Amino acid sequence: MKDFSKIENQLCFAIYETSSEFSKLYSKILHNFGLTYPQYLVLLSLWEKDGMTLKELGSKVGLGTGTLTPMIKRMEANGWLRKERSKADERSIHIFLEEKAQTEKAAITDKVVKVMISCNIEVEEYDLLMNQLLKLQKKLRNRNQVRM
Repeated sequence: MKDFSKIENQLCFAIYETSSEFSKLYSKILHNFGLTYPQYLVLLSLWEKDGMTLKELGSKVGLGTGTLTPMIKRMEANGWLRKERSKADERSIHIFLEEKAQTEKAAITDKVVKVMISCNIEVEEYDLLMNQLLKLQKKLRNRNQVRM
């Protein structure tokens, strides 16, 4: 490894900077739909499995209920989704997509795909990056389980 004490040689910084660039990119895309990036993640999750509980959704997108609850409230007010208390367990809240989320899905997805294409990321490169990042995530999670 080169000089490890330089910021440009830090993997964490490269990932941080890349994440920042993605955030800026997605913010531009989603702004026209009145969405934030975390709200987009909620929609992606619900497009996969509508009717998740708030707890399941938080786990899927990596957000705690303190962050997720007000976000869900805003999305509900803007017509993207609705909350329903479980009849079986009143402590459990299920989140469902509204028609707006179903109607806008194709437009949002199309816009994201077009922007990704404009970044000149080839399919093979995309797959390789995803694979490497998922391996890195797994290593970091496994490392976090070990006491130091």
